Amino acid sequence: MLKINKNYSPNFSIPKRAKKKIRFIILHYTGMKNETLVLKKLCDEKSKLSAHYFIKKNGEVINLVPDLYEAWHAGKSRWKKIKSLNKYSIGIEIQNQGHDNKYEKFSLKQIINLKKLLRKLIKRYKVNVNYVLGHSDIAPERKKDPGEKFPWKKIAKAKLAKWHKLDVNKIKKYRLKSLNKIENKTFLKNLYSLGYNKIEKIDTYLSNKFLIIAFQRRFRQSLVNGKSDYECLMISKNLLKP
Repeated sequence: MLKINKNYSPNFSIPKRAKKKIRFIILHYTGMKNETLVLKKLCDEKSKLSAHYFIKKNGEVINLVPDLYEAWHAGKSRWKKIKSLNKYSIGIEIQNQGHDNKYEKFSLKQIINLKKLLRKLIKRYKVNVNYVLGHSDIAPERKKDPGEKFPWKKIAKAKLAKWHKLDVNKIKKYRLKSLNKIENKTFLKNLYSLGYNKIEKIDTYLSNKFLIIAFQRRFRQSLVNGKSDYECLMISKNLLKP
């Protein structure tokens, strides 16, 4: 059984939303060194930031905003044709110093309790596991979290997120194998079909690079280089299979 403590934040929107409006669960890392300061920030009116849940390094789960209120965690975001995902999601912040500090592995206790929390939320709000996403998936030009050290494969193995069905050791030989123009076009089209979006107001090359990095942080975590290759194409094709 999962124990959830409460420490309410004033940073949420009213009125309450309908249960059926919750369609996504967005995972974040805090990107800060000090847990006490994280909690203070998420509960500070001036910060204009919050999440529904915060998972500390020791696995403790804290509820900051009741599920049926809109917390302020996703910012400018998009997945498929849906914009401003705060309105439709539950946000979970997981303690980790992040890329700008000493980006570390997530603790076992964090992941155990995250799984329990995801199981509970997915069941309660009938969330499609394909809509359990990282912040970098929905805002690739701005965000890196939860990053390539987050164990997406383990979460997916527990049927709580999406992952491909390919043998990593077998497809590794296709890594760095260049794509021709048609294959590259197919790969980008696959990213759009998965839910990633072209980034507005920046040039195509940079937009594509941000999307590829976000995809790799999620599905090809051992090499995040922002370059499309045959291994990435194979993974994208497999993810789109029913």
